[in-house]
Parts: sequence; C-alpha cells; structure tokens
Amino acid sequence: MPISASPTEERATLSWRKIPHFKYDAVQPRLRRNTTTTLTFATATGGSKFASVSVAEPKLHHDFMPTPSQLFKNPLAAFAIVPRDAALFSAGAIAGAAAKTVTAPLDRIKLLMQTHGVRLGQDSAKKAISFIEAIAVIGKEEGIQGYWKGNLPQVIRVVPYSAVQLFAYEIYKKIFKGENGELSVAGRLAAGAFAGMTSTFITYPLDVLRLRLAVEPGYRTMSEVALSMLREEGFASFYRGLGPSLIAIAPYIAVNFCVFDLLKKSLPEKYQKRTETSILTAVLSASLATLTCYPLDTVRRQMQLKGTPYKTVLDALSGEDCSLLTF
Repeated sequence: MPISASPTEERATLSWRKIPHFKYDAVQPRLRRNTTTTLTFATATGGSKFASVSVAEPKLHHDFMPTPSQLFKNPLAAFAIVPRDAALFSAGAIAGAAAKTVTAPLDRIKLLMQTHGVRLGQDSAKKAISFIEAIAVIGKEEGIQGYWKGNLPQVIRVVPYSAVQLFAYEIYKKIFKGENGELSVAGRLAAGAFAGMTSTFITYPLDVLRLRLAVEPGYRTMSEVALSMLREEGFASFYRGLGPSLIAIAPYIAVNFCVFDLLKKSLPEKYQKRTETSILTAVLSASLATLTCYPLDTVRRQMQLKGTPYKTVLDALSGEDCSLLTF
C-alpha cells in the first residue's frame, strides 16, 4: 500500500497488522506527544486490506550511541556521539589546519618575496627576490624544516577565526535583514564582510606572530616573538597592518561572490548543478578575488615587520621599497 509522510524532527517506530472486516479508504492516525508527522494510508477496495498503525515512543539520542565493543572495533564510531553542528565545525577546522600545513612552504616563500625589499632597506640595491631564489635561500639557510617555519600560529588561528566568523555572521544577518525579514544579496554580502572583519580583528595578533616567525631571523618560538614585541614595541605592534587587512575584506568577498555567481549563471543549465562545475567556479572566483586584493596584502605584510618605515597605508603605497605585485 502507498504511504506518504511529512518530515519530523523525531524518530518513531511504526508497526502495522491487518484487521479483517474493516473497509476504509484512508485514515490519519493521531500521533502521541509532540510528534507532528501525518501518515496517510490509501487502501484498495475490499473488506480485509486495511492496515492498523501504531507509533512507538521516540527513542532518545543515547539509545543510538555506539557500544564499547563497537568503539573498540571502529574508533571513528565515537563521532556518532558528537552533535552534527559540532562535528561539521570540527571537520572544517581539521581540514583548514591540514590545508594550511600543506601549503605552508608556498606561503612562506610568498612572505619572503613580499617583504624582501623592506627587510633589506637601503643595504641592498636589489629590492625584489624571485620565486626560485626564495626557495634556494630557505633550503640553504634553514633546511627542509625551514619551509614550515611560522606555520604553528596560522594553524592555531584556524579554529578561533572560523568560530568567530560563524558566530558573527549569524548576528550580522539579523542586523541586515530587511523589513520583510528576508536577507537580500547586498545584506548577505555586508554580513559576510563584517563577519570577516570581526574575526580578522580578534585573531590578528596570531597573523602578525606568523609573519615575524617566518621572515625575521633569530626567533624560534611564538613565546619568544610575543615577549620581544611586548618588551620592545608595545601591545600596538600586534595590530600593525590591520587597516589594509580590514579594507581588503569587503572587496574580496564582493568580487568572490559576484564572479562565482556570474560564472555559474553563464554556463548551460545542465552544467550548473554539477559538483565539478562548482569547484572550478569557486577556484576561479577566489583566484580573481585574491589577485584583485593582493596589493593590500603586500602592504599589510610590510607594515607588520619590525622597524618598518610605513605607518599608514598611504605611506606603504608610495614607498620606494614597496613592491605591490611581487609574485
């Protein structure tokens, strides 16, 4: 017999049996407690083909928890205990930390290239360093482990950055909702931009520590860098370069979202919902957004350095040692 059911938030166990001598076309049984599912049973004509349905009490979450023997055989079953939202957040944080670690060598090479001219100052006529030269310098002076120097602060930063961004985004969505309670495209972009600014501001000291560890010689640990900055430069040094960081967030999000949407809508409809299309479109839109905001990223890095001659964004943009498009 066909059965239709509306969605419910609770699990229920159904059982049925034939009851002879009854002739009904359909029935809507009343479910107990706060179960809101409505079940409709359509029966063929005939006196003995009606099904009686009973609904059991919804089972609690602990009834579905893995047993000790299941955990011993399959430790990953422990994730069944973790709430879904917490599990998704944890998975995202682990994936983000892994991605940062894998790409750390490229990121450190980029940092050396962005800050080379400012670090050497007037002592060198060469204001830029090439990609190959940066690879050779790291390998020669520090060995293979040097490519991951300064990676710890950015791995630590992944969790608080993501947590603050998600929490702030929900708050800003409520602020930017329209009179009808709906969130427009502009409101969504604004909420995303402000959430990015909030998370950047709160976790920015870790970003500065990452740069100092990566490009300045002599430091070995985060604590050494932090204590040296507090003692010699004061607390404000942890927020050097914050201005260009905040300025770059809004155009980055705007370009990323708009390019992604335009690229996807320009494709034939049969390709728009394919997974590989979404991945490729996301890569292209993120790449273009990064390229657009890259000069501000270079300014930020050069302002984060110890002893930098740049105090403002305008100083860095007009500085003779500032190579904004160093790749």
